[in-house]
Amino acid sequence: MEAFKLSRKNMADLLLSLSNATEQSPLMVLQDAWTSSHEDKIKNGTTLNAFLSTEMPAIFEKFIKTENEEIGFSINEIVSLGNQIEFTNLSPSAVQNWVKRDVKELIGSPQIGRKYTVDQAAILFIVEDLKAALDFESIRKVLTMIFNNPEDRTDDLVNPVDLYSAYASVFDKIHHHTAPSLHNASSMNGCVAAIIKEECQTSLPVFNGVGKENLDIVLNVLISSSLTVQAAYYQSLASRYASAALFLKGM
Repeated sequence: MEAFKLSRKNMADLLLSLSNATEQSPLMVLQDAWTSSHEDKIKNGTTLNAFLSTEMPAIFEKFIKTENEEIGFSINEIVSLGNQIEFTNLSPSAVQNWVKRDVKELIGSPQIGRKYTVDQAAILFIVEDLKAALDFESIRKVLTMIFNNPEDRTDDLVNPVDLYSAYASVFDKIHHHTAPSLHNASSMNGCVAAIIKEECQTSLPVFNGVGKENLDIVLNVLISSSLTVQAAYYQSLASRYASAALFLKGM
């Protein structure tokens, strides 16, 4: 069975839907995500077979059955949802440590009974991305510039889902960006860094509630987040090649 994986942009759209911040239902988001990743099968007229060979995660089925309800997540559900994101590998024990110790002041207590909100889940996904390049002390310092009282999201510079959505969109554009000419650039790495910075600057107008004095903070966090996701992509790619080498060698 084929795993039903989401890009970060897909996941951001899903989180926005679950927050009732968009007209798209969770089902519509998942349908769009599946369709965009199977365009070749649809063109070849093998849509049904492709869908039947796709494993639908239980966490997605929960969303499909839920309409206009406040969604809460257990730690295991956050892990299950997070592991549907490409280049992501969460474990319940790790996330448990994060909420109890490493980023406790960012997450706060469960806010829907014993379950966590969509915003709290988004922060944990952001932490997972940032830790590809930053230690927890640095992550806390960076994110506390953006997120304030975890019990009151209205005092944040930027809503957690909006921040996740912004850098997810940047990463998505990078992976569908036509490769630039290197004639006027020092290196491919320099091109990637420049494109990421440009795309992050372009996305700033969506944060129209952020004062000018804080826009540089948001921009730098966006660039940092986008670069760490890019790093996670390269780590995943390196791991796949290493696994292929070991497999072919029978090790």
